[in-house]
Amino acid sequence: MSTIGESLVDLRSDTVTRPTAAMRAAMLAAEVGDDVYGEDPTVNALQQRLADELGFEAGLFVPSGTQANLLALMAHCERGDEYLVGADAHTFRWEGGGAAVLGSIQPQPIAQDADGTLPLDKIAAAIKPVDPHFARTRVLALENTWWGRTLPLDYLQAAHQLARERGLGLHLDGARLFNAAVACAVPPRTIARHFDSVSVCLSKGLGAPVGSVLVGSHALIDKARRWRKVTGGGWRQAGMLAAGGLFALDHHVARLADDHRRAAYLAGCLREIAGVDLLGQYTNMVYVDVPAERLRDLDAHLRAVGIRISIGYLPTLRLVTHLDIDDAGIERVVEAFRGFFARG
Repeated sequence: MSTIGESLVDLRSDTVTRPTAAMRAAMLAAEVGDDVYGEDPTVNALQQRLADELGFEAGLFVPSGTQANLLALMAHCERGDEYLVGADAHTFRWEGGGAAVLGSIQPQPIAQDADGTLPLDKIAAAIKPVDPHFARTRVLALENTWWGRTLPLDYLQAAHQLARERGLGLHLDGARLFNAAVACAVPPRTIARHFDSVSVCLSKGLGAPVGSVLVGSHALIDKARRWRKVTGGGWRQAGMLAAGGLFALDHHVARLADDHRRAAYLAGCLREIAGVDLLGQYTNMVYVDVPAERLRDLDAHLRAVGIRISIGYLPTLRLVTHLDIDDAGIERVVEAFRGFFARG
């Protein structure tokens, strides 16, 4: 099968999306200023728009979701404090230990249930007493979506109630908040209202080239802005990047349902292929197991026909749909898997 004239189908992550022609045009036309001075009008518009839409006072545009989460934790906590977090959460496992390294904030990981929730009794048990022997428990950090899974709305309310009773702040790693909102058929504000701060990534399913926004109170965002500068995240004429985010909010939110639909279709097709063990499909992510000894050959086969997947040390594959993959691309993936496993 030749890939001449065919585009690459990249299932590794929704971070691989490229700005559309219309988004590039909006970025080129953006009005800009010096954001370190607070004078970039497009950055200011993006920050305020997300703050308003999610029900917060202020926002801060930053280069990455990792930095947005780091700044949130540093704004919530002081040196010697701790945050409660899922043992498989992005802010604990995949962000380089930044809260501990740069913020002197201790993570207290809690084993998550299969749906991504942290059991409330385990949260309560992990909160430290006021005692100089212990780090001071300050924040509960949740993630939605988590491995594509949406956290139940009633769970968010219960976690909010527990945090309030115990004097904890709540931070949401909402990198894929809009995926969660579309999947739950609710406005994103319905999810965000349970938290004191929320980070939203613009460069995943929303398809902007770079950037995340942290939202919270004026006081929290003022602290986060200082830490952004300290950690090297102050930028100048960033309005061209912010314009990509604004375009994404205008044009790429409702279409996330297409990614979810394509992921469901892909999962249904893979379920029927002998040799592929479908583990589940959640929003825009499909998880499958294949025999470990066939992983490298599968990767080579898919690469030869213009399909990219992430191959790790485990037989579990995560296949992620996004705006650069259309229906024809999904059909190519299905046929490539069928062809490979038909060889026996």
